[in-house]
Amino acid sequence: MPAAFAAPDPRIDIVYLWVDGNDPSWRARRHRAAQAHGAIEHSAMALYANVEGRFRDNDELRYSLRALERHFPEHGHVHVVTDGQTPSWLRPSPHLTLVDHRELIPARQLPTFDSAHIESYVHRIPGLSERFFYFNDDVFFGAPVQLDRWFWPGGVYATWSDDPVVQGTALRADENALENASRLSARWLSRRPGYRHTPRTFAHSPRPLLRSMLLAAEQEAPELFERVRSTTFRTWASPTLVSDFVLRRALASGELRMRECPHLHVTTGCDDQAQQLDALIEAAGQLDFFCINDTTDDAHGQDPRLAKVRAALQTLFPLASRFENDATGLPPAAAHAPHRHPGRLRAAHQLA
Repeated sequence: MPAAFAAPDPRIDIVYLWVDGNDPSWRARRHRAAQAHGAIEHSAMALYANVEGRFRDNDELRYSLRALERHFPEHGHVHVVTDGQTPSWLRPSPHLTLVDHRELIPARQLPTFDSAHIESYVHRIPGLSERFFYFNDDVFFGAPVQLDRWFWPGGVYATWSDDPVVQGTALRADENALENASRLSARWLSRRPGYRHTPRTFAHSPRPLLRSMLLAAEQEAPELFERVRSTTFRTWASPTLVSDFVLRRALASGELRMRECPHLHVTTGCDDQAQQLDALIEAAGQLDFFCINDTTDDAHGQDPRLAKVRAALQTLFPLASRFENDATGLPPAAAHAPHRHPGRLRAAHQLA
């Protein structure tokens, strides 16, 4: 590890949010909550707040952990935040802890099916290191991690997404969570003298964070945290804080620096899904990170589109991690034969 990172606690933990949307008991809870929520404030629901692709488990966590072990083997403790669920393939390990929502979130706020709500508590995980990476389970390291490209002695780095400029500062019910998060940050941070807003969204990446950075953001803007922690499902008026406000506040305070880096964002529900996956495989080892955004909301369990995603991930990461108890039920690496298809890929609708 470079001398610049010498610190009392050099450990860099990993935090994942994970849900098994295929679990019948969990689905029943979600259905009951959606019925109650829809009857009260259906118009407040954000775009794609309660669609299958948001909650489906297509083995992304298994492969993200494989990518973690390959590209950042010196990582610290892994914390997987779940709603009382356990992956069927998970091997018990002293290096990984399942963190139940009930350990982080007050009972009066449960259940919640909004990742923005859940992630607002990640810095309260007991024993979490000061520096850590936060992941959604559809995000993957794509190349060996060079820590000085993610952290610097005074803070962290982030990357802008390839999405269009965000127009205006009024939150909109017909636009996605990251666009509204940018607007919310612009409105709140404009109180700061000299603040200049960049109307873009942050790339959906492994998120390098400081625990102290989140604690300071919560202390400075308790009303924003209180608002996002009031949701059952994602609402357009209470977008994510961790993936925008916390970062933008750190950028304004000098704790975050922007950098360019190679990355891809695959959207699985598009007609060119196969070409996007081929491009991902072709770029193996050349990307700092990539995201596979599940937008196949109409897919059934045996849908070939889901199988193609698993096959592509198996091609990229064929070796089981130490967190797997076996490798049964996985698609053969040969199931997805890549064809050349160059070009950058951009995000679609179900962001963050």
